[in-house]
Amino acid sequence: MTDTAPLLIELGTDELPVAALPGLAQAFLAGVQDALARRGIAFAADARPLYSPRRIAALLDGVAVLQPEQASEVLGPYVNIALDADGQPTRALQGFAQKAGVDWTALERTSDQKGERFVHRAVTPGAATRDLLPAVLADAIAAMPIPKPMRWGAHGHAFARPVHWLVVLLGDQVVPAAAFGASADRMSRGHRFMHDKPVWIGQPGDYVDAMRAARVLVDPVERRARIVAEVEAAAAAAGGRARIEPGNLAEVECLVEWPKAVACSFDAGFLAVPHEALIATMEANQKFFPVLDADGRLGEHFIGIANIESKDEAEIRKGYERVIRPRFADARFFFVEDMKQGLASMNAGLAGVTYQARLGSVSDKAARVAALARDIARPVGVDPELAARAALLSKADLQSRMVNEFPELQGIAGRYYAMQDASLQDLAHDDRLALAHAIDEAWQPRHAGDAIAPSPAGRVLAIAERLDTLAGGFAAGQKPTGNKDPFALRRAALGLARTVIESGLELDLPALAAIAARHVVAGIAAVDAAQLAARADAGGDAAKAGKPAAPPPAPEVLATELYDFILDRLRGYYTDRGVPPQHFAAVAELRPASLRDFDRRVAAIGTFAALPEAEALAAANKRIGNILKKAEGTRADHVDVALLAEPAERALAEAVTAAEADTAPALANGDYVTALARLARLRPQVDAFFDEVMVNVDDTALRDNRLALLGRLSARLGAVAAIEHLSS
Repeated sequence: MTDTAPLLIELGTDELPVAALPGLAQAFLAGVQDALARRGIAFAADARPLYSPRRIAALLDGVAVLQPEQASEVLGPYVNIALDADGQPTRALQGFAQKAGVDWTALERTSDQKGERFVHRAVTPGAATRDLLPAVLADAIAAMPIPKPMRWGAHGHAFARPVHWLVVLLGDQVVPAAAFGASADRMSRGHRFMHDKPVWIGQPGDYVDAMRAARVLVDPVERRARIVAEVEAAAAAAGGRARIEPGNLAEVECLVEWPKAVACSFDAGFLAVPHEALIATMEANQKFFPVLDADGRLGEHFIGIANIESKDEAEIRKGYERVIRPRFADARFFFVEDMKQGLASMNAGLAGVTYQARLGSVSDKAARVAALARDIARPVGVDPELAARAALLSKADLQSRMVNEFPELQGIAGRYYAMQDASLQDLAHDDRLALAHAIDEAWQPRHAGDAIAPSPAGRVLAIAERLDTLAGGFAAGQKPTGNKDPFALRRAALGLARTVIESGLELDLPALAAIAARHVVAGIAAVDAAQLAARADAGGDAAKAGKPAAPPPAPEVLATELYDFILDRLRGYYTDRGVPPQHFAAVAELRPASLRDFDRRVAAIGTFAALPEAEALAAANKRIGNILKKAEGTRADHVDVALLAEPAERALAEAVTAAEADTAPALANGDYVTALARLARLRPQVDAFFDEVMVNVDDTALRDNRLALLGRLSARLGAVAAIEHLSS
């Protein structure tokens, strides 16, 4: 008998939940591997989960057929309790030996902090893996995260879906096991329609091929590759290329066992509807793949994936085209009716939609964003009035039928409406185009990994929108706590920071945060006053109007909180880019007002850290900081050359003066790499100073002068970042 054998465990079920299927399969495989490992059973590590809509399986190679010898150690009574004065066993020792099944003379001794004691050590042969597999299976199932377990039949079993069969094979032998009322054998099941009968599995290595022959692609990688190949071929035959969105592909892969592409089409008249709405319908609702032309525009073709090779594919095509037609008709109706209503009418309706109890209506928020957009637009070369007008209209499509049906089209729908809205006819074509795109781009990045707004006006709106959201959330007491973040403030902060950094905009963030804070605090004060007055009028007595809400933080306090919060989100942003936390901390300590400047400093400190002088200068600056902190009294702010007594301190003073002059232009221009490279040349003088000069001497004038010199050196070394953070 060989020492190892392949292992197959397959759970056969009704169609499993699409969203949960990959996770269930991965958890099942991990559970089997963990249960084997806990029992000391070796197996090959290169396994991956196998699954299809009606099954999850674990297939492992190189599973040891025997468990290793099991060593055990059971501690017994201490010697002073176990033996009497004559060295004979007491009842305590005799009982321990009897329980261990040996004579007391066969026991060994060991020692710990309390003294010497008896111990029973034994080595038992390992069990056969075959005998342990039922428990392995039970452990693996128990560890699975089952979403909404369901029950079936007259028993108490519960799983994601009813279980109908179980395959457990170790080598070519069936392992006697059971789960959910199903007893293990070697018979799997084929495709529900194309091979609806049992499938014989001779040994685990035959599993994938046997299932393929039964029209089931149980390997998700193979199934996904088949879907992509089928869809791409069908799209090419239709004269275009398929849009294969990863999320849509992942869902389709969990819906079919034997994918077959079916090329379909729809009435080209529907292409007058925003393409994003049509694509959303095809992908989100029907799991179809749109076909694009050579320029990336949506055409009138799409690809559906059937779970069968039909003898009459035309009937499947008719079904797919029939189900998509009413959804497209609805989208066209929404679009036409929204265009009739117009942006101005939609925008007016926002006054009656509450954004947040203390922050007023959505219209109030749009007005704050517009005011903020003006302040952001000026320094970055965008027309302030155009930015403000776009901001005022940026939420109008929330009142549209289209966005009500397709919430993911917020901003996108507004762009289409702005391009055709009669109320914007006064704008020049380019300005109208910029405004329309800004309405859409204000929401970018929409999700992790999404690009920032591409246009200048879009970036202005994206920053203004997020800054107002942050200020409003903090002022209204909605700061994120733990996993609670109802206003998505963490995402807003990261989106704001990314937009500023990646677009290279030079903005004073603390100043803008202060402006946003003032707008929000003033708005809250107005809302609170109006609500208090309304309650008083309703009750007829101001004393019954209720206790007023706690006032928001002062604008300057709020602005500081916002800046700190944004910096904290930057920590993760730079970590994802591979920046060491010490580099981030070195720059964050200086609190640069401009995030673009922050980014330049981070890049420069990375270059500096690679220099051979970096570690020594970082350690020196850390030492200088400690010396200056311990210095008593007020330190002189200038160096008296006449008091430079030692050659090493004179050399350092000259080197610092020269470095200050040399680095001033680079620091002024933000050329931090050049500045730090020049400062790195100070190392010889710094090393010599600390080797040869005593700072804390009895002569007060001499000591204060040396402290002043170190203060100048520290200030220049820390001009780009607090480099002491680089010291290990």
